[in-house]
Amino acid sequence: MNRALKPLVLLLLLSLGTAGYTQVMLRKGSGTPPPMAAASEQADAILVDKSDRQLTLMRGDETIATYDISMGGNPTGHKTQEDDERTPTGTYEIDWRNESSIAHLSLHISYPNADDIAQAEARGVSPGGSIMIHGIINGWGWLGPLQTYWNWTNGCIAVNNEQMREIWSLVPNGTPITIQE
Repeated sequence: MNRALKPLVLLLLLSLGTAGYTQVMLRKGSGTPPPMAAASEQADAILVDKSDRQLTLMRGDETIATYDISMGGNPTGHKTQEDDERTPTGTYEIDWRNESSIAHLSLHISYPNADDIAQAEARGVSPGGSIMIHGIINGWGWLGPLQTYWNWTNGCIAVNNEQMREIWSLVPNGTPITIQE
C-alpha cells in the first residue's frame, strides 16, 4: 500500500469503528437505574442557572446538591424553535423518565408548554421538544470529566453519569424545574 494512503485508511477505519461503536452503545441503553431515594431525601425543586452553568436540587430552602452542567450549543436566550440549540428558560416540570435513553439515563423537562407552542405556531415553526436532563452519550461515559468544558447538547442539560444517577434517585416525576439566564 502506498505510504501516503496508510494514514487515510487508518483514519477511515478509526472513524468507521467509532461510528459503529457509538451506534451499538446507543441501542444498548443506560443499564439499570438506581432506586429512588427515600421521600424525605428527595428534591422538591430544581433550579438551573444558565449563566453559572449550574443545576441545583432543593428541598424547601435547603440545597441538596449542585452540579456543573453543559447545555445547548447556543445557550443564551429562551428556546424558540426546533434546532436552535438553546436550552429553554422558564418554569417546567420533570414529567417522565427514560432508563433506555441514548444518553445515560434521562429526565424529561415538560418543554414546550402552551406559551412555547403558541409563540412557535405564530412564527410558523416547530417549538422543538425532547429537552432532558441526562448523562453522557452511552458508551462515552469516560468523557464525563471533560463534558463541562463546552456546551455540546442540542438544548438539553447534561451532567456526568455518576451525577445523573444521583439526580435520577433524588428527583421524582412532577418536580418543578426553573431555568433562568
